[in-house]
Amino acid sequence: MTANCCQLTLLLMIVLGCMAWTGCRPQAKQPLAAVLSGDVAGWIAPCGCTTNQSGGLARRAAYLAQLRQQSSVFAADVGGTVHGDSAYDRLKLRFILAGETAMGTTAHNIGAAEARLGAAWLREQAARGTPFISANVRDRAGQPVVDPLRIVHIAGRRVALIGVLAERYATGDLDVAPPDQAVLDALRTVRDHYDAVILLAYLPEDELRHLAATLPEVDVIVGGPTGQPLSPQRVGSTLLTSATSKGKFVVRLDAPGPQSPDRWTAEVVELNERFSDDPSQVANLDRFRAALLREDFSPKQTSFAEPLPSGLPSSFAVAGSASCGKCHDQDCRQWRQSKHAVAWRSLEKTGSHVDPECQRCHATGYGLPGGFTSLKDDRPPRDRVNVGCESCHGPSQAHVADTAVHTAHFTRAKDFCTSCHDRENSPKFDFDNYWKRIEHGKKP
Repeated sequence: MTANCCQLTLLLMIVLGCMAWTGCRPQAKQPLAAVLSGDVAGWIAPCGCTTNQSGGLARRAAYLAQLRQQSSVFAADVGGTVHGDSAYDRLKLRFILAGETAMGTTAHNIGAAEARLGAAWLREQAARGTPFISANVRDRAGQPVVDPLRIVHIAGRRVALIGVLAERYATGDLDVAPPDQAVLDALRTVRDHYDAVILLAYLPEDELRHLAATLPEVDVIVGGPTGQPLSPQRVGSTLLTSATSKGKFVVRLDAPGPQSPDRWTAEVVELNERFSDDPSQVANLDRFRAALLREDFSPKQTSFAEPLPSGLPSSFAVAGSASCGKCHDQDCRQWRQSKHAVAWRSLEKTGSHVDPECQRCHATGYGLPGGFTSLKDDRPPRDRVNVGCESCHGPSQAHVADTAVHTAHFTRAKDFCTSCHDRENSPKFDFDNYWKRIEHGKKP
């Protein structure tokens, strides 16, 4: 054997021996899953008005904990977290973001709701550690408001998460650039530093499909406000899906592996009752309710009170159900036997009586003159809690003062029912059926 052959044999033995040693063995990519939420719209927890409700931070965290027993996992959110920009919405958003941080959320895209809160607020929250991202949201001076993307180093991979917002959601404070070009610009800044791209896109369905067709550079697009979740589907080489509907559904992504070596796969998961409540998220909800009790928001401090028409007379005000009983004794007796008369009690049992989102349907005249205003202001005899006569018939102070004056209606009393008995809170509501339980107004 020549000297060169001996050297080659020795080198081969060293290489093979090194590969057999754990420290030198080529590292196989580990199983990796991502959980994407979005369009939560204030649904920090199921309200409890009916059974079989889905969603909530506590179930999302439980699902993440379950997945982490099987593989490496990261989480992100597409945006659209609250209803509006009121003091109530800002407080709720703070606790939702705290909950997301506790469950290890890596990135939170700026959706329409977040954009309404303005550049200064978004920058302040980002400085405090909230992982906001957006590649196409700018202030009026043309400067980025938050980072365009984040790169997650996990399970032997480098995953770039980029956020975009639809141009239609620009505000007086913020400009929104075309999403497709913003994505390409963001990717150029991190060239060769990522293995896969996931785009968090708060866009309607038609714009999502256009984006998927024009951005083959992106592996997965997870959309936002599509009404219902989009089943995972391929648009060219890009996988398109969405997480929406009050955060009741999340998207699980699985990185390429033995079953799909070249492509990410996805499934839409409903966070229903099969998932238990994560204790840390239950504690976060308790802290949120304690903060609500301290703040005791009035309807004007929320986004739930409907604006009133101008020019209403001063007599347009809620009088209270006790006033109705003076003339409508039989009808009021029927009311006292109904669940409407004790509607507030169901909130107190769960502690949700402190939440304006629940108060608006379980109190009388929420946001109307003379109606329910706050826990502090509604002192005994507590005549504005529960679903009273004027919840359906409208403010009746003028009628109480002069029975010849009819109660002013914006709409038929029947139509008031579905303002609270909607598909979410009362999915089996049927007026004819329910009316039998509270029927009144018949002349003797």
